[in-house]
Amino acid sequence: MGSDWGTVNDKSGQGSPIMGNGKRFSGQVVNSPRYSGPMTRRALSFKRNNSHDVEVAAPDSPIVEGDQYSHESRTAYHQNRAHIKPLLKKSAAIARSFNNKTGSRQCVFYSCGVFVVFLILMKISTVGWLGYQIEQNTMSKDLSRTLLGLRTLPNSEEERAKHLTEESDTGNSIWIDSSDAIASQTHKVEQIQNSALWLKPKSDSFEQCIDHSKSSKRPGLDTNGYLLVNANGGLNQMRTGICDMVAVARIINATLVLPSLDHSSFWSDPSGFKDLFDWHHFIDTLKDDINIVEFLPPLYAKVEPFKKTPVSWSKTSYYKTEVLPLLKHHKVLYFTHTDSRLANNGLSSSIQKLRCRANYQALRYTTSIEELGNTLVARMRKDGNPYIALHLRYEKDMLSFTGCAHNLTSNEAEELQQMRYDVNHWKEKDIDGEEKRRQGGCPMTPRETALLLKALGFPSTTNIYIVAGETYGNGSMKALYDEFENIFTHSTLATEEELETFENYQNRLAALDYIVALESDVFVYTYDGNMAKAVQGHRRFEGFRKTINPDRQNLVKLIDNLDQGQISWKKFVSKVKRLHADRQGAPYPRESGDFPKLEENFYANPLPGCICERHRSLNMHES
Repeated sequence: MGSDWGTVNDKSGQGSPIMGNGKRFSGQVVNSPRYSGPMTRRALSFKRNNSHDVEVAAPDSPIVEGDQYSHESRTAYHQNRAHIKPLLKKSAAIARSFNNKTGSRQCVFYSCGVFVVFLILMKISTVGWLGYQIEQNTMSKDLSRTLLGLRTLPNSEEERAKHLTEESDTGNSIWIDSSDAIASQTHKVEQIQNSALWLKPKSDSFEQCIDHSKSSKRPGLDTNGYLLVNANGGLNQMRTGICDMVAVARIINATLVLPSLDHSSFWSDPSGFKDLFDWHHFIDTLKDDINIVEFLPPLYAKVEPFKKTPVSWSKTSYYKTEVLPLLKHHKVLYFTHTDSRLANNGLSSSIQKLRCRANYQALRYTTSIEELGNTLVARMRKDGNPYIALHLRYEKDMLSFTGCAHNLTSNEAEELQQMRYDVNHWKEKDIDGEEKRRQGGCPMTPRETALLLKALGFPSTTNIYIVAGETYGNGSMKALYDEFENIFTHSTLATEEELETFENYQNRLAALDYIVALESDVFVYTYDGNMAKAVQGHRRFEGFRKTINPDRQNLVKLIDNLDQGQISWKKFVSKVKRLHADRQGAPYPRESGDFPKLEENFYANPLPGCICERHRSLNMHES
C-alpha cells in the first residue's frame, strides 16, 4: 500500500520522507530505523566429522581466523622441502644408473615413478595438512557468516521476552528454538524476533473479583419508584453512563426502565438500546441486583416524570439524601444526563462490583454486531498474525474541540475554529493549539503515531486496525500509510453486504470497532477519549492485555528535536522505548485526586474494585 521509510538522513544524504510539514530533513546524519549497523556477535564454530556432517560446536568455542595459519603454513612448507630435497637427488642418481644399464625406456619409467612419489609427498606435506586447515577455516567462516547471530531461545516466556527486548536495542540478531532445524525457521524469523512486542504485561497475581458476596440480597418486589434515564453522548459515554444508572437504581431501590439513547449527539444516530445491546441478556444478568422493565407499567405510563440532572461525580450520600426523597414523592424520575454522574472512588465495594457486572457482563452487543465483530477479528488474525488496534482520534469534532491544528493548512485550521464557535456548549473558544500540543493536550497526528510505532519496533508489515471515524485533513494519513502497508478499517475489512445494516448508524459501527479493539493483541490510543477509557479498562479486566498509553507531552518534544536535527534516529528510538517501558497496561492501583474530573476514571482502571490480588481476594468482603 505504501513504500518503506528507506533511511532517515542516511549516507546517501536523502532526508526522511516523513519529516514535518512535507519537508525533507537536512540536519545531521542519522541511522535508518531499518539499519542496525554491522553484526558484531561472534558466530558459532563448526567442524566436520568423518561422515561429512556439520556439527555445531559450543557457543563459546574459539574461532581461529585464517590469517593465523599463514606463518605456520610457510614454516611447514619450507621444512618439508628441506626434507624432500635429498630424496630428489637420490632419485636422479637412480635414474642415471638405470639409463646406463637398461636403456632409456626403463629410465623414463622409473623417473616418472619417482616424480609421482614426489608429488604425493608434496601433497601430504602441503595440501594434506595446510590445505585441510584452510578448508576448515573457510568452511567455518562461511557457516559463521550464514548463521551469524543465531542463539538458543530461552524456554520460559519471561526469559524469552527479556532477551528479545535486549536484542531489539542492540541489533538484528535472530533467535531460534534449539530443537528445530535451522532451515525450517527462516520463514518465522521476523515473527520470533518481534514476539516481545506482543507480550502482555505480567499480571499473574491478579484476578477478577466481581461476584456477589454471601451477604448480598436480591431485590424484592417492593420498589420506591421507576427510573427513566437518557444516556447521552457517543456509544462509550452512553455505555458507562448506563452502568452508573444501574448502580444508582440499586442505591435508591428503584426499578430501572430500559435506557433511552441520545439521538442528538454529533453523530445523530437513531439507534435504540435494543438495536445495540442484547436487552434480554441485560435484564437477566442483573436480575439479582435490580429490577429492570422494558416499559413503565400502565399505572404509571401517563404520569409526568419528574426531570432531574444529577450532579456529576456524586457519591452514595447524594443519591440517598437528595434523589431518593424525590423518587418516593413522584414515583417516576427522569434523568436527562447519565455521563459521569457517579464518583470514581469512595463507594462501597458492592457498588463498584455492580458497575463492573453491568459493564463487562450485562452489556453485551446484539448477535449481529457480535458475529460481524468476531468475523473482523478473525480476518485481522489471518495466518496467525497478531494485530494492533489503533484508536486514532484525529477526527474533525475532536480537533475542533481541542483547538489542535498541528500540520494542518490555514484553511483547515480556520474551519475547525469556526466549528468550535458554532457549538454553543463548547465553553472554550480561543485556544493556542501549538501550546496545547506542547503540553500534551492534543490528539497525536497520524505522522506522530507512525514515528511512535516505528520507534517501538513494530515492522512495516504489522497489521493495524484503525478504531476511529474519518480522519481530518487533506493527506493527513499519508505518513502512516507510507510506513505501514497493512492498515484496515471496518469499511475495508467487511464487505458491502455485511455493512448494509450498519450504514449510517455510527454507534453500531463504533460497537464493531469496540469488539476489534478489545480483542486486539496490542491497543494503542492517541488521545484520552471515552472509547480509550472504556476499552483500556475492559482490557485490564480481561487480564491486562497490552495497551500502550503514549506520553504525548514528552513524545512531541522528541519528535520536534528529531525534525530539527538535534537528536539522531538511534537516540530517538532509545528515548521513546525508555519513555514507554512502563506505559503498556501493567497493573497499578487507580489514582485518586483532589478533584474527580482530574482523577483516573473508574472505567479506565477498575483496580481496585473489580480486580484483586489473588492472595488478598480470598479475604475480601463487601461492605
